[in-house]
Amino acid sequence: MSAPRTVAIVEDHALTRAGLRTALEACEDLAVAGEAEDGPSGQALIERIKPDVAVIDIGIGGFDGIELTRRVRTASPHTHVVILTMHDLEEEVLAALAAGADAYCLKSSSADGIVAAVRVAADGGAYFDPKVARVVMRLVGTPRSVAAPSPLTPRETEVLRMIADGKGNGEIAEALHIGLGTVKGHVRDVLVKLAAADRTQAAVVALRRGII
Repeated sequence: MSAPRTVAIVEDHALTRAGLRTALEACEDLAVAGEAEDGPSGQALIERIKPDVAVIDIGIGGFDGIELTRRVRTASPHTHVVILTMHDLEEEVLAALAAGADAYCLKSSSADGIVAAVRVAADGGAYFDPKVARVVMRLVGTPRSVAAPSPLTPRETEVLRMIADGKGNGEIAEALHIGLGTVKGHVRDVLVKLAAADRTQAAVVALRRGII
């Protein structure tokens, strides 16, 4: 087994920091190498340990997470950045992308979602919370001028639109008045038809292809 990917956490709320550490250290392939609570101490930590991934809260003190991301890109280009924020504001998403962030997660994301973002970023990929997928696609890409024929049924398309809006399976089941098992079946079929590894990738693929 290869060595765990190292992660630095830069977050000003102690409870959130502890929660992130717990979620990350529960994974054998990830190891928390250090923590900091503001921009200056975060920069010093990252420059010293040069982690594989830095999880950075956008609202930290000293200087914010966007500025820290810019500095990390210069001082430790090997380090990938996962931005955490309370908001899905277009300006923040654009600023994070421009600064060089690899992933963008809302603090309301599940622990599994944040762990997935860290893993994707560590592998050099890009990850965006489903709630900001539409913003990302509007900023960095546009659908094809002529949408390709969709492989999805109308119901699957409806479910996928809700996934792209950040709704969980329970919310989708309630909104569409169908069972949770039925929703899970639709999600599984969507992933297979779009050759997507997860819900976020399915939403991004569908947006890029003009399916939703």
